[in-house]
Amino acid sequence: MTRSPASTPIRTVSLDVDSTLAGIEGIDWLAARRGPEITSEITSLTGAAMSGASRLEDVYARRLNAVRPSLRDVDALGRAYCESVATGARECVAALSSANIRVLVVSGGLRPALLPLARLLGLSERDVHGVELRFAADGSYAGFDATSPLTQDGGKSRVLRLLVSGLPRAILHVGDGMTDATTRDVVDSFAAFTGFVTRNNVVALANFTVNSFAALQAAVLRNETRA
Repeated sequence: MTRSPASTPIRTVSLDVDSTLAGIEGIDWLAARRGPEITSEITSLTGAAMSGASRLEDVYARRLNAVRPSLRDVDALGRAYCESVATGARECVAALSSANIRVLVVSGGLRPALLPLARLLGLSERDVHGVELRFAADGSYAGFDATSPLTQDGGKSRVLRLLVSGLPRAILHVGDGMTDATTRDVVDSFAAFTGFVTRNNVVALANFTVNSFAALQAAVLRNETRA
């Protein structure tokens, strides 16, 4: 069911990346470079975390330690994000920015791989919130920032709570998973994005749903013009 945004004009839009801004799940994409056995394990863990069946903190390190992405892998993932960008996403971000609506990325994805997509969308790097990686001198995987709240359930809420005092209200968060739906306790409204995957328990928690960035653009700007 599609519902409408609240009547308060939206002034900030926070966007998830995997299966929202881009049609891939980043860690699953990296796992596919490691063969079918790793792919099967990682996609199962990702699905469980995004549906709320498992806690993100119970699978995040397990996934990365199984995949161990090198700097070269992460560079390739950055290109894959750009190649799989959602239809209409660039136009939507440009239209929102032109309407003086702040746009930022809040994702549990790997920040070095998110940055090329952010640049493609015309977003500032300072508005990209993801999980940092560490690499050895030869570019091999050396770990991730385990202190990042974005590796845990409720992490997006924690990040947005830290940012909220500096963001124009009202704030809308858009994403496809339970890690996105939990932002409802911080933002003014949450939109479930169903353009790539539909999770009924996430849709049930949403203020409204959108299945494309054209629909998101129309909903936010229609709402904005009611100011």
